[in-house]
Amino acid sequence: MTILGVDVGGTFTDLFAWDGEAVRTAKLPTTAADQSEAVLAGAAEVAAHVDTFLHGTTAATNALLERTGARTLLVTSPGFEDVIEIGRQDRPSLYDPIIERPAPLVARSDRVADPTSADLGDFGAVAVSLLHAYEDPTGERQLRDEIVGVHSEIPVSISSEVVAEFREFERTSTTVLNAYLTPVVARYLARLESGVRSAGIAERISVMRSSGGLIGGPEAARLPTAILLSGPAGGAVAAASIGSLLGRDRVIAFDMGGTSTDVSRIEGGRPEIAYERSIDGYACRMPSVAIHTVGAGGGSIGWVDAGGSLRVGPRSAGAEPGPACYGRGGVSTTVTDANVFLGRIAPHAALGGRLAVDRSLSEDALTTLAASAGLTVQETALGVVRVVEEVMAGAIRTVSIEQGSDPRDAWLVAFGGAGGLHATALARSLGMAGVIIPAHSGVFSALGLLLSPPRVDVARSVLLRGAAQLDEAVAAVATDARDRLPSGAIETLADVRYLGQSHEVTVPYEQGEGWERLAERFHDTHRDRNGFSRPGDPIEVVTIRASATGAPAIDPTSVFTWEASGPAELGTRQVLTVDGPAAARVWRRDGLTVGAEVLGPAVIEEPEATTWIGPGERVTVSGFGALEVTW
Repeated sequence: MTILGVDVGGTFTDLFAWDGEAVRTAKLPTTAADQSEAVLAGAAEVAAHVDTFLHGTTAATNALLERTGARTLLVTSPGFEDVIEIGRQDRPSLYDPIIERPAPLVARSDRVADPTSADLGDFGAVAVSLLHAYEDPTGERQLRDEIVGVHSEIPVSISSEVVAEFREFERTSTTVLNAYLTPVVARYLARLESGVRSAGIAERISVMRSSGGLIGGPEAARLPTAILLSGPAGGAVAAASIGSLLGRDRVIAFDMGGTSTDVSRIEGGRPEIAYERSIDGYACRMPSVAIHTVGAGGGSIGWVDAGGSLRVGPRSAGAEPGPACYGRGGVSTTVTDANVFLGRIAPHAALGGRLAVDRSLSEDALTTLAASAGLTVQETALGVVRVVEEVMAGAIRTVSIEQGSDPRDAWLVAFGGAGGLHATALARSLGMAGVIIPAHSGVFSALGLLLSPPRVDVARSVLLRGAAQLDEAVAAVATDARDRLPSGAIETLADVRYLGQSHEVTVPYEQGEGWERLAERFHDTHRDRNGFSRPGDPIEVVTIRASATGAPAIDPTSVFTWEASGPAELGTRQVLTVDGPAAARVWRRDGLTVGAEVLGPAVIEEPEATTWIGPGERVTVSGFGALEVTW
C-alpha cells in the first residue's frame, strides 16, 4: 500500500511517499496562485498511484492573511451584533500606543438579528451565532434550514456545530472565521480532489487538522477553522515520534521553512494542545498544536530600519521571486543568501535537487544591503544570520520559559529546509541539551502526515461547581466523540478554573476519577503554569473535551530506519564564521553509517536540506538515522 503525504508551505511544497519498502521524496516551489498545481505536479513525480493521500495545506491560513475570504453575513441575537468588534477590550500590545486591531471580517452593515432583512444573494457565506446556542442549538438549526431552503448554494456555519462553548465573543469570532473561509477552502479542496482523481493518483484525500490528526476532505471543507494550522501540526507530530524513538522525553520542535519558523513544546511524547489562539488578530477557539510562529525563514528579507539597525523579516521573498541566489529576479538579501555567501550552502547547490543557486547573486544583494547598513559584506552576512537566530530564539523562549518549562532539559528537533543551518547556534544560546536532525528533515512535516492518526475533537461547556453531573457530562461528550470515530481511542479532559477566574487550565480527567482527583490535578497544573496555586479555593469546571484518535497510516519504526549508501565525505569548503574563515569538511548524509561521528566545522548535505555543524560540535548518527549533535 502506497501512502503519500504532501505539505504545502509558503515557499516549498514537500512530498513524502512510502510503499512499504522504499521512501520517495520531492521538494518543489509552491505555486502561489493555485497551490494544487504544485501538489499535483509533485504527486505525479513521486508516485503514479497512491492508496492514501494525506495533505497539509495553508489554503485557510493564506485566505485569512490575504483577506480573500467570502463576504459573510453574521446573524446573531438582538443587541449582540457588535460583539466581534468589541471583543475583550484588551490591548494586544500593552505598551504600543499606535497598534491597531484588524478590521472585523464582517462589516457593521452585514451583521443582523433577522436574516430576512438582508439580500442573501449578495453574500458568499452566512455565520449564525445566537446567545446560549451552546446549550440549546435549536434556534440556530432552524435559521440554517430556513436560509438553505431559499439559498442552497450559500454555506451556513452555525456556532453550535463549529464550537459549542460559552463566551459569546470567542464563539462568534470562530464561527465568523469558519464561514468566511469556507467557500475558498471548499473550492481549493474540491479542485485538488478532482485533479487527484482525474490524474488517477488517488480517489480521495484526507487533510491534517490543527490538533494533530486527520479529517476527510469534505469535512475539512465544512470546517476550515480546524485546518488553519494544518501544515505545522504535521511537523510537531513527527518530532514527537522521533523524540520518543530516541528516548527524549522533552523536546522542542523547530521547523524553519522558507517563509516562517514554527516552534512547539513536546513533553511525554505528545505535542501540547491549545484550545484557543489568535490567528492574525482573530480569536479562534479550536484545538490546535500549541505552535508559536515567527516571520523568520530562509526567504526572510534583511533590511535597515530608520535607526540604522539591521533587521530581518517578517517580510519574505517567498517562492516567487525568492532569494536573490535563486536567479528568479529577486534582489533583496535573504537568510538563504547569507548562508550561501558564508559557505554553509554550497555555492552552486541544487535545492530539492532542482533549484540551482548562484553565490554571485547573493553577494550582489548583500553588497547593496551592506552599503545601507554601513557594514562590510561579511559583517552583513553574519549579521543577518545573528539577527534571525535571535528572533527564532525568542520563539523558543515563548513556548518554554514563558510557559514555566526549562529549555535546558530539552532537545531541539530541527527540520524544514533551513532548520539544520541554525539549530545548534539556537540550542547553544539557550543552554539546551542537544540537537536532533531527523532523517528526511527537509520534508519532515510531510512525513508527519503519515504518522498522524484520524482524529475527532468534541467540546461542550457545562459550568459545574461540584461532582454532581460531572461524570454524566464526561460520558456524554466521550460518546459523541466515539460516535464520530467509532474505532478511535477516547481521551477526555476538563477546562477548570478557580471560581471567579476568567481563564481556564485544561487537565486530563477520566470518568470515575472523582472531583478531588480533578482538583488536585488542576492545582498542580496551575502552579506549574502560573507559579502559584490555591488548594483551599473552590474550583469550577467550565468545559468538557474529548478526542477520538485512530491508528496512523504507518508505524514510525517503518520509516525511521537507516542504511548508508555511497560515499560519505565530499571534501572541504571554506566557510566564514564569527571567528573568521575556516575549512569545513563536507559530508553527504546518505553516506554516513550508523554510529559515525562528525566533528565541526562541517557541512552535511542532503537533497532537501543542509546542516551546519559549528566548531566544537560533535555529530553522532543514531540507529534511526537522526543526527544527534552535542558540544
